[in-house]
Amino acid sequence: MEKSFSESYAKSGVDITAGYKAVELMKKHIARTMTSGVCSDIGGFGGLFELDLTGITRPVLVSGTDGVGTKLKLAFLMDKHDTVGIDCVAMCVNDIICAGAKPLFFLDYIACGKNVPEKIAEIVKGVAEGCVQAGCALIGGETAEMPGFYPVDEYDLAGYSTGVVDKSKIIDKNTIEEGDVIIALASSGVHSNGFSLVRKVFDVENADLKTPLESLNGKSLGETLLTPTKIYVKSVLALMEKVSVKAISHITGGGFYENIPRSIPEGFTAKITKSAVKILPIFKLIAEKGGISERDMFNTFNMGVGMSIVVPASQVQTALDLLKSCGEDAYVVGEITKGDEKIQLI
Repeated sequence: MEKSFSESYAKSGVDITAGYKAVELMKKHIARTMTSGVCSDIGGFGGLFELDLTGITRPVLVSGTDGVGTKLKLAFLMDKHDTVGIDCVAMCVNDIICAGAKPLFFLDYIACGKNVPEKIAEIVKGVAEGCVQAGCALIGGETAEMPGFYPVDEYDLAGYSTGVVDKSKIIDKNTIEEGDVIIALASSGVHSNGFSLVRKVFDVENADLKTPLESLNGKSLGETLLTPTKIYVKSVLALMEKVSVKAISHITGGGFYENIPRSIPEGFTAKITKSAVKILPIFKLIAEKGGISERDMFNTFNMGVGMSIVVPASQVQTALDLLKSCGEDAYVVGEITKGDEKIQLI
């Protein structure tokens, strides 16, 4: 590829040699994610992965795809690009784990106005870190330089992941019974949803993003908002080994009201105790600054709960102890009752 150069293409705004340099810079980050199933190197036309089906009788593949959304605008304003990749991975693998599947591999897609190799490598550094946290391999991706479509200083980032679970171990919400308990796993912040509203509330393009604020425990607004999405994969996989997990909800766009009902069967209600929710300071600031109602806050943001898990009442303490040993801030946030509404916040 040393001889690959198009003067005409370069004049149109696309520097293919920058793409080659970006790949070289990102290789050391990708190497951190390699697992035993990887059968290909970066640079091929497709990522190869060999399935290890030890202990799996009927393998079911579970896939997820997502992006980072307008949180990227904060990365542009802060000129910080090494954490949004974690968000991208998290949004995919946290969905996959809701079915009980272990993520196997990840692919990313970066589209930009101008390929600055060092910036692309920083983005991929974050993607690699997310993969390490999730225990999956980064086996491929694409960087597309698209002048005239994206501003030269901006980019979009999306990804895709596939996981595997034995069919007999797929988490089945239909096993839910009255009296089951809902456990909350604390979020790390706003995660990667609701940023169109966040940006409007704070007028981020004109806001002071770097001054530490007492209301945010000494962190700046920019730093707080860019805090990467927490990845729950390893904790949930460990929990499934010891506890009968009946349902999992990844609290993303739509907050409590849209996501928790997705894991609740007909005839049952997830009764959430609002006073039990450990609401993070950033959400209190958003509500106050934007004059946003409590109902809208719980219907837009995770409010400090990144994931909810339904377990039998008899196994609650075991679940809490195990999750805390995995580094999670886990606590009881509600219970399952019979009812026609799938969720009630009381």
